[in-house]
Amino acid sequence: MPFEKLSEERKGESSITIRKRVTAARELQSARFTEFENVHYNAQMSVKQIRTFCKLSKESLSLLKTAMEKLNLSARAYDRILKVSRTICDLANEDNISPEHIAEAIQYRSLDREGWLG
Repeated sequence: MPFEKLSEERKGESSITIRKRVTAARELQSARFTEFENVHYNAQMSVKQIRTFCKLSKESLSLLKTAMEKLNLSARAYDRILKVSRTICDLANEDNISPEHIAEAIQYRSLDREGWLG
């Protein structure tokens, strides 16, 4: 993120606004998985469901492939990145996973691998 964005003196989203987005995303996910027993949220998706609900554009797929190769990520990490990307997409109230959603999910994965303390 550019320094200018980080150093802006504008307020971020209020807790109420964030809560509304999270609630809407959870409701969207619950509706998505109504026909599946014991699946209510993206984190609970099986591999088959990931392939169904996490379709990627060529650009998104290329970005994910590059990250997989450069970061030496596992198949398990691939699935987790897709689940997180789907959730980021849901929070943005968008239908399709974009390269920006993939990039954000990869960043979270990178932080997870490195640990928060460096």
